[in-house]
Amino acid sequence: MPQRIALVTGGAGGIGSAVCHALAGAGCGVAVCDVRGEEADALAGEIGGLGVSLDVTSADSVAGAVRLIESSLGPIDIAVNNAGWDELMPFLETDEAFWAKVLEINLTGGLRVTHAVLGGMLERGWGRIVNVASDAGRVGSSSEAAYSGAKGGLIAFTKTIARESARRGVTANAVCPGPTRTPLLESMTADGGGRLIDALTRAVPMRRLAEPADIAAAVAFFASEGAGYITGQTLSVSGGMTMA
Repeated sequence: MPQRIALVTGGAGGIGSAVCHALAGAGCGVAVCDVRGEEADALAGEIGGLGVSLDVTSADSVAGAVRLIESSLGPIDIAVNNAGWDELMPFLETDEAFWAKVLEINLTGGLRVTHAVLGGMLERGWGRIVNVASDAGRVGSSSEAAYSGAKGGLIAFTKTIARESARRGVTANAVCPGPTRTPLLESMTADGGGRLIDALTRAVPMRRLAEPADIAAAVAFFASEGAGYITGQTLSVSGGMTMA
């Protein structure tokens, strides 16, 4: 079996780094892609992968990153659209500039990356698209209106790609984390964060927040050979905080 090559956006972040470790552990060649190029390089050095400076809001950056990965590692078999960003604010306190940033990073960035790699996957007859969405996109989340909309859009996009690609060996699935201990969550809850973290923990039936490795395990499964008959699915990884 050939080594599978994986592209992971937001690869230097909390969930992203766990995903990169999980895919490398499964034998994949991993391109750690992040707007923070030095951090991507550092993680790539740890796992024997390739660090790539990638800004998902730029079509030129995405295209250049794909060229670099394919010339250095080989054709991209797995794309994990994990890059994300948000700030907690009531909807009426946000503006169009904020909406645009949230949508560009959390939704359009995933469309850009998928558009850049899907054609090659279809030609080769094998591929995995794994989009890291959010339970906010499934059930809504107070103070995350634009983010919820973006992640809901990413879920719908995933299902459409799954339908379009099913006959040609490419699957597309979405992983929806619940509250997860990451630097992003810490930054979002910096003001009065302790109370919010406690409240979130109490809301989870398992009485703990997710760790990045919990999310990475679901991503690695969808990216695996064994998940070849699973497509168009949305998997919540939330300790039971939300249920279908």
